[in-house]
Amino acid sequence: MKTAMKLNLTPAVADADTSARVRVLAIASCGGHWKQLLRLSPAFAGCDVVYASVGADRAGDVRGHRFLQIPDASRSSLRSVLTSGLTVLRVVLAERPDVIVSTGACPGLLGVAAGKLLGARTVFIDSVANASRLSLSGRLARWCADLWLTQWSHLASPRGPAYIGSVL
Repeated sequence: MKTAMKLNLTPAVADADTSARVRVLAIASCGGHWKQLLRLSPAFAGCDVVYASVGADRAGDVRGHRFLQIPDASRSSLRSVLTSGLTVLRVVLAERPDVIVSTGACPGLLGVAAGKLLGARTVFIDSVANASRLSLSGRLARWCADLWLTQWSHLASPRGPAYIGSVL
């Protein structure tokens, strides 16, 4: 049975002023990672959300919200990881989000890591596509995510990641 993930991101005091709202950076690479992140959008209601992903065409998926394009990264290219990492770090420094949420892959993990370094709360949700084993990004997220989740109950363990449902 699939259950919806519920992330309580609402501020303690409700205020229409954007400066008082929780600032969320929702970041993921393309494809299924991006689709899963979009499925979490209802959890961001009442927050000031900035979305970031690879490919400018993704901006159309989040009309009404700011969208930032970041370079893709692959573990097979150290150069792409460094380029993406520096861009993501600049985004996190400029946006100063309170919370960073990612469904992976490498650019999302880089966002969570940068956020952790700068004091943001961080959430990493491993892709539902990884049914038999956590992804590399999912395994590395253990070190930088405040909330580390899998979408498969049999991959959860007492040491993490936790399972609270799936987004698909």
